[in-house]
Amino acid sequence: MNARSRALGVLDSRAGDLIALGDLIWGFAETGFMETRSASALASFLEAEGFALERGVAGIASAFVASYGSGSPVIALLGEYDALPGLSQEKARYAKQEAVPGAPGHGCGHNLLGVGSLGAALAVKEALSALGLPGTVRYYGCPGEERGSGKTFMVRAGAFADVDLAFTWHPGEINTVLQARSLANLSVYFRFLGKASHAASAPFLGRSALDAVELMNVGANFLREHIIPEARLHYAISDPGGRAPNVVQDRAEVHYFCRAPRVSQAREIYERLLDVARGAALMTGTVLEPRFSEGLSDYLPNRALGELLQACLEESGRPAFSDADRELAARFRQTLTKAELGSALAQLRLGRGAEAARRLELDPLDEGISPLFPGEAMLPGSTDVGDVSQVVPTGQVITACTAFGTVPHSWQFTAQAASSIGHAGMLAAAKVLALASVDALSDPLLVERARAEHRERTGGAYECPIPPEINPEREYGSGVDAVT
Repeated sequence: MNARSRALGVLDSRAGDLIALGDLIWGFAETGFMETRSASALASFLEAEGFALERGVAGIASAFVASYGSGSPVIALLGEYDALPGLSQEKARYAKQEAVPGAPGHGCGHNLLGVGSLGAALAVKEALSALGLPGTVRYYGCPGEERGSGKTFMVRAGAFADVDLAFTWHPGEINTVLQARSLANLSVYFRFLGKASHAASAPFLGRSALDAVELMNVGANFLREHIIPEARLHYAISDPGGRAPNVVQDRAEVHYFCRAPRVSQAREIYERLLDVARGAALMTGTVLEPRFSEGLSDYLPNRALGELLQACLEESGRPAFSDADRELAARFRQTLTKAELGSALAQLRLGRGAEAARRLELDPLDEGISPLFPGEAMLPGSTDVGDVSQVVPTGQVITACTAFGTVPHSWQFTAQAASSIGHAGMLAAAKVLALASVDALSDPLLVERARAEHRERTGGAYECPIPPEINPEREYGSGVDAVT
């Protein structure tokens, strides 16, 4: 039996263990940088399988690296396991029903993501140990993707310094290799400090920090017209300064995201937004205290790895859905709005053509495979996989784990992330990543081709978007909101 067949055999024989582990992580549903039980379960599983563990990577309690083998090439498999606030939902239930009211839920399927990559690591370990292949496979336990910066902190700490290639995947609604860039994202809090006073008897003695926030938001709205069309600015008032209207607020804060196709563009927009904030402080007689929170880089696809993943996806095949899966998916499809389904169909027409869109207008599950995109598309969201891709050639695949049209970060996604639909997609992804990793370990020319492409595109330069003084445990140890 060759290395590839042996790797696939491991995934078939351990499917039940992987499904059980994925459902366990789903039940934990821990938000970013708080995933202590999830990380422990994954790390302990790998340690029992003979992997060497390094815990607390980059100073983050829920980050770890599990390694097997020795020497080059070093193949990284990226795993995530954080949930989203407020998306609790009963398992596989196609009517909205919180499992635990107000609790987090895996509305992006990271329970599947983490275990799918772990399964691939197990399969590659078997190929290395049984057949004497040289090289190292590492599973990277990456916290806080929804917060947006777990991998960025790990890159900043040098955790990927000796990695040759990285592979990952993401649960989705279709089967495709991701040849698309994503937006860089900078996250900044703008706090204004004023002076309290009675809003009726002596408003002239006060200096309203809330006025400064509102004026800044007005200025940012005018700024939007004069930044590149692909960029995005969005905000939330993180502290209104109090609830009493008869008090001039002496403090207030607004939280902004600056997204753009490149980190350099996001930084330029941030500097302009900072000028808007300074102007708001001048107009209101308040003091501005900007606080940079986090950042992540744009994702850089690698064509050589994209072609490899495409070949492996076509060989190992789409998820093995059953008739029961199709029936369940049809139930979930009925919960989607026309707009949600229409948006998904419009995107599919661009990538796979009108015929595929017509089929999936009727069929609830994607049982085809998208051709490799000829160029590079642009995704409107952000991911900290981008920072890994800036320092290591990175390839990423998506497999169908939900009914077609399911929106990420929704209760429907949470429900399907612990269903037989999600399980099938997870196992399919594990096989793709395992085959691609074994092929890379067996082919030094493939590794060098991917690395050469990466050097040509990046020039070997990387500037971390997070300032060195930002500490992940201090900043995010008490719970987080999603930014990706």
